[in-house]
Amino acid sequence: MSELAAYTTSTGEAFQFWVLGTVAVIGALCTILMRKAVHSALCLAGTMIILAVFYLANGAYFLGIVQIVVYTGAIMMLFLFVVMLVGVTAADSLKETIKGQRWLAALCGLGFAVLLFAGIGNASVQEFNGLGKANAGGNVEGLASLIFTKYVFAFEITGALLITATVGAMVLTHRERTERAKTQRELAEERVREGKHLPPLPAPGVYARHNAVDIAGLLPDGTPSELTVMQTLRERGQIRDVSDEALDDLRALEQRSADRLERTDLRRTDIGRTEEASK
Repeated sequence: MSELAAYTTSTGEAFQFWVLGTVAVIGALCTILMRKAVHSALCLAGTMIILAVFYLANGAYFLGIVQIVVYTGAIMMLFLFVVMLVGVTAADSLKETIKGQRWLAALCGLGFAVLLFAGIGNASVQEFNGLGKANAGGNVEGLASLIFTKYVFAFEITGALLITATVGAMVLTHRERTERAKTQRELAEERVREGKHLPPLPAPGVYARHNAVDIAGLLPDGTPSELTVMQTLRERGQIRDVSDEALDDLRALEQRSADRLERTDLRRTDIGRTEEASK
């Protein structure tokens, strides 16, 4: 009876698989088709959450929790925050810096598809014992016994690849300083010789009408300096204008909104009075 249960799928399991599987595939396709990196990261996070649900539904509780806590909760959210802070937009260059990388990616995708279909075909022709025997001593114990006995070599190779990728990322991002860093005194003397911005620049919003980080600070002569705003906001063009003309336009817009809301309130009051009179 237990062997028959291992080969059968309930209606709830089938409904869950086809609904969540469809959403997972759509999320995976959106990850590679979206033009904005933030949207791609969100789609990938959704796909990872659905994979965690599949793990939990199939009795792999340890993998499901790891999928949520480590991949979705830590790695993907860190990647999403980095993308949002760096400010990647659709205006970034889409030109390939490494020639032939698309063909190489397509070849790697084809190889992964072959391995995936081979694994599914191998699993479909062989018999399996079901989750009861696999998790007899517990899900974590069963997973550990497979990792450190049958698949220990593949596990060590994967660890070596991850360490190599980490070291490679550190080497590629590290920039060795080839010259001595200038001291504060040398920088001050250089500003004096050039005659530009002799005093330090004010922080964003200093001496301005607002103290927000996207408001250019005012120089001693009263002119705003966009250099006081961080480079990311300058590249995005998100420096707010606080000139007299901009403030006048804002006041006029607020006045029109207030007038419109007051007229709306008057109409509601008239309608309420009419309804009361009719009663």
